[in-house]
Parts: sequence; structure tokens; C-alpha cells
Amino acid sequence: MALQMESQAPPIKVETWLRGEPFASFQAGKVYVVEFWATWCGPCAAAALQLVQLQEKYKVAGLEVVGVAADEDASSPVEVRAKLGAWLAEKCPDLNYRIAFDPTGEMSKLWREPSFSVGIPTSFVVDRDGHIAFIGHPRQLDEVLPKVLNGSWRASDEAKAADTARIARSGAIAREQALKKPINDRFWAAIKAEDWTMALSAIEEGIALMPDNISFRLAHVYLLLHRMHDMQKGMPVMRQLVRDAIDRNSENWMLAALAQLFGPAHDHSHFPSGERFAMGKKLSEHILALNPPQDDGPKFRSYPAVARYYYDSGNNDRAIELLRLALQSLEGPEPIPDALKQHLLPDLLQALARYKAGRAVAALSSRVRKTFSPRHQSASGRKNT
Repeated sequence: MALQMESQAPPIKVETWLRGEPFASFQAGKVYVVEFWATWCGPCAAAALQLVQLQEKYKVAGLEVVGVAADEDASSPVEVRAKLGAWLAEKCPDLNYRIAFDPTGEMSKLWREPSFSVGIPTSFVVDRDGHIAFIGHPRQLDEVLPKVLNGSWRASDEAKAADTARIARSGAIAREQALKKPINDRFWAAIKAEDWTMALSAIEEGIALMPDNISFRLAHVYLLLHRMHDMQKGMPVMRQLVRDAIDRNSENWMLAALAQLFGPAHDHSHFPSGERFAMGKKLSEHILALNPPQDDGPKFRSYPAVARYYYDSGNNDRAIELLRLALQSLEGPEPIPDALKQHLLPDLLQALARYKAGRAVAALSSRVRKTFSPRHQSASGRKNT
């Protein structure tokens, strides 16, 4: 049975509660956010901070947030609980809402699968009479939640249009996920066993089935270049990814390709240096053309990646300039949730400090080279004779 807006909210069936009192049932007159997340999910950290703020802001109005960790991967429940506890302590020290751990998958069967919610973080809003009012990404809660709390959301044309669009989009994603599942299962089993050949076989099967799937394309590059270190096969695959990203004029694809070439998580020492920087230059210039410095568009997503290219290529001044623009865009005309700002700010400031230190070292090296240049040494020798 499909789960959508107007549906009665399913029960919360969870045995393990990591934070807060166990949840019994939805109470009439209260509004609930049921949030699905995981420790490996990058956007989930920003979402958790946002939910802390929303819980504090709307507590008096009757809001209760329940977080459900349902996608953890570990060898034992004890290990998972330790990992979850460490993540919460680091990412969300001021947590003020319940957190549950669902190792059985029961919550996903009750909530996510019937609503075609394949990704995380995903928020379900349950209104004051126990019906689903909203299903979607938590970044939409700042706009949606006040309307649910005052009772105007569920009857609005905006809500109906949003849910119709979500069902169409999520249904298509769910069908694609069903096609990808056997391939992903083989791929992740091979990754766990460090059987790169088997993982490559699974990914190449996936690309044959879905040639435009960015996840398969990135996994292809990752395996050949970063795991198997096969430059002969990997560099043509990398070149094709760069060409396709530019031909699509897609910022998402270009950023993904740039991360393969300059992402800090990878070792690039075995890459052909000249070609690596040439591809980085092309991608960076196209990204900046899509979102020029003089425009008001948000820079905090793409500019840090481009700044990393310029820093690695020795242009510290340009890297610093781009990071400053990224920081300024956090206060730009488009509203950005405070939780997202708090999540992004430490990494941006840390990178800025590193690039400034690099510029200082480069300036010092230049002065040292001038001081000890042959011409300077001869002039000093003549002066001292």
C-alpha cells in the first residue's frame, strides 16, 4: 500500500533508543518529524543540526523530532551503537530530540519502501491528526513546517503539487534502484572482499545497462585509477568522463570529475601530472563559466572544489579568492539554512587558512631564492670586499 500525503502515519517500531525516551505512539495535537539518516551520509550532518534548531524553535508549538538510523553497516550491533554514539557526539553535541537505531529494517519497510523514499536524509512530517503531511528532503522543512503547524499545508494546492511531483520522481528512482540493486550488491560484496576485478566486472555491467548513470561512471574511474592503478585503461575512462561532463554542461558531473582528479580523499601521485592539470583546468574554467564570480549565484558548493585545483596547481592567490567568494555566498541573496552554514563553515575556513599558509611559504621561498641567487651573491661579495 502506497504511503503519501493524507495517509495515516505508520507506527514507529524500534527496539533500540540511543537518545531520549522510547517513543510509544503519535499523540493527537502534536506535529512530528520522522527523519531517516546514516553516519556515512554527508548531508545528514547538516540535516541533524537543522533539526536541532527546528526542535528548539517549535517545541512550544507541539513539534517532536524522531531520528531513525536505519542504514548502518557494521559487523555487530555493539559496533554500530558505538559508531552512532561517536557520530552524534561529534556532529551534533547539542542534540535535543530522540534517536532510534533500527537494525532489522522494519522502519524502512513501514515508511520508506511504501513511499518510494530510496535516499537519505528523508523527512516525514506527521500532522496533528496523525496523517502524513509531507515527505521529502529536510532542507524543505524550513518552508513546510510552519504551514503544517498552523494547519494550512495539507489542504493547499502547493502541498498537493509537491506530493504529486515527488511520487512521479521517486517512482522513477525506485524503478531504477530495482534495476541497479543486483549490480550494487555484487559491487559492494567485491569491494568488501577487495576483489577489484569482480567489482570492475559488476560496474561495467551497470554501465552497459545505464551508460548515463553518474554513480557507475564514477565507480569505474575510482576502481581503475584509485584501486587498481591501471593508468592505461583508467586514463581514457577519465578523459571520457571529463568530455561528457563538459558536453552536458552539468555542474554536478564536472564537480564529480574534478573530485576524481583533485579530491583530498585520493592519492594522485601516480597520475600523469600534465594531463591531470590540463583536465582540471578545463573543468574549472567551465564551472566558473556556469557560475561566474560576478554573478549572485551560490558559490559555496562548486568554488571550494575549483579552489583546490588552483591551490594544487600553485596559484594560491586564485584559490584564496575563490574560497572568499564561497564564504561570502553563505550570506548571499538566496536564503541558506543556518544548519548548512554551520556544517560548511569549518571546512571552508580550514581550507582558507591552509591556502594562506601556502601563499606565505611561496613568498618566503621566493625571497630566499632571490637572496641566494648568483647575481645577489656576487653583488654582496663586491660590496664586502
